[in-house]
Amino acid sequence: MAEYTARHVGAPNTLDYRVFFEKDGVPVSPFHDIPLFANEEKTVLNMVVEIPRWTNAKLEISKDDEFNPIKQDTKKGKLRFVRNCFPHKGYIWNYGALPQTWEDPNQQHPETKARGDDDPIDVIEIGEQVATVGQIKQVKVLGVMALLDEGETDWKVIAIDVNDPLAPRLNDIEDVEKQLPGLIRATNEWFRIYKIPDGKPENVFAFSGEAKNKKYATDVILETHEAWKGLINGTSDKRDIKATNVSVEESPFKVTADDEVATSVPASDPQPPAPIDSSIDKWFFISAHSL
Repeated sequence: MAEYTARHVGAPNTLDYRVFFEKDGVPVSPFHDIPLFANEEKTVLNMVVEIPRWTNAKLEISKDDEFNPIKQDTKKGKLRFVRNCFPHKGYIWNYGALPQTWEDPNQQHPETKARGDDDPIDVIEIGEQVATVGQIKQVKVLGVMALLDEGETDWKVIAIDVNDPLAPRLNDIEDVEKQLPGLIRATNEWFRIYKIPDGKPENVFAFSGEAKNKKYATDVILETHEAWKGLINGTSDKRDIKATNVSVEESPFKVTADDEVATSVPASDPQPPAPIDSSIDKWFFISAHSL
């Protein structure tokens, strides 16, 4: 959506790096203000790209900063990067989130038997274009996987940019294997092993790692959209999540463009990326018996 643009502040690969969003020069939240649906038929969705394919920096929409900019995740004060688990380089798809969704930690999913992970729902976009941080893509849903992460359900929606050359031939999850053989298997492997280099066990999936179809994925997305409505209108316990927005009429957290919290968002100040430690380029070879 051309009307929403990214406002880069600071240098990538630093603790201070932020990507805010704006519409007509007014700050907006990618979590709350950008609509989930990109068309009236609700068949095309907006995706906020957090992490471009082949990159390693673990970027995500911030829940605890006003207007929810994208920033790099940290652990013990240090920036987080995913490791390269051979043969995968960084993230193997464009990775991001669907706006106006929330995986409610107060609710247990009847099939996964686990609560939501308290984040916007994750989406992996499998088209051929390498995206940019803060890009808003229009995507169509193909399926979904359910990662079980420390007792929480962490949905991974599989989608493709509607403008991708392959998009007309990809309409449900079974089409992915036909057109992009091996991608679903590689996706399952990536999510299972990517934390192993950091000393953690392999990840576990619900449904034995099966990718559910488009209808199942759509139902999950609609559930998380309803949960977000409870978050933004104040009926759900949002805990520490910043819900400031400029466009959700029924929200008690709505502010105006000249409100102090909106005017305090820093101006655009893009800077060249800071160098990354050479260890981030290391390959990790994870043998079959360790899985």
